[in-house]
Amino acid sequence: MVAKVIDGKEIAKKKRQEIASEVRALKEENIFPGLAVVLVGNNHASKTYVNNKEKACREAGIESFLIALPEEVSQEELLREIAELNKREDVHGILVQLPLPDHIEEKKVIEAISPEKDVDGFHPLNIGRMMTGQDSFLPCTPYGVMVMLEETGIEVSGKHVVIVGRSNIVGKPAGQLFLNKNATVTYCHSRTKDLEYHTKQADIVVAALGKPNFIRSNHIKEGATVIDVGINRDEHEKLCGDVHPEVAEKAAYLTPVPGGVGPMTITMLLFNTLKAARQSKALSKA
Repeated sequence: MVAKVIDGKEIAKKKRQEIASEVRALKEENIFPGLAVVLVGNNHASKTYVNNKEKACREAGIESFLIALPEEVSQEELLREIAELNKREDVHGILVQLPLPDHIEEKKVIEAISPEKDVDGFHPLNIGRMMTGQDSFLPCTPYGVMVMLEETGIEVSGKHVVIVGRSNIVGKPAGQLFLNKNATVTYCHSRTKDLEYHTKQADIVVAALGKPNFIRSNHIKEGATVIDVGINRDEHEKLCGDVHPEVAEKAAYLTPVPGGVGPMTITMLLFNTLKAARQSKALSKA
């Protein structure tokens, strides 16, 4: 068996075309979707992500506003900047690029963003709504994973899903989204005893632990679907995921790195921004 590749690039391309079409329709009603990205400091990876987001916004017709702040900016100043963005009618979505410098409390910054503009889906109110199955902004990477599976025709309901990783950004919300779709979910992490025992029972394995090529063929059962969320560098500085290439010989479906989950993350950010603009239109008519 050789795994079928779940092509995130192609799925993202299709979804972005749909988003661009809806953005054009909103503009005809004089609503111009806008995303503000706040970048603190000079982290190279963060700058790259922000550049990719700006490019994706341009291609979708979404207005992009970059607020670049120095590394030494105070927490109070950053919170004031967010408060101003919360008030701006031309800004429908706000994203603060993580990680932040050590002197700034990430939790306070996330909670300062208006839940109606929280297109990253990290605000406790949106997380709570997601947990209880209400309409909310969903975290972009787990949301992208769900869309990939749906577009590929992989059924989730009734399946056993094992999430390897428990971060607030990917692992925890991914498990909840699968649960909301009637999957049976097992969370595994650094303290899990006998990881292989758990992952070998899974119909779907989501690897989100941040360790290069960690998941091997002995970790999965024949015919499983494997979603690789990791973005790492191996010992040769080559880009790789959390899943070893040998898994392709045992899995039925596998996402590549690069070109798998990555393009979907930014796509769902665009979708959330479009959704926020639509909701602002509904509020203005109310």
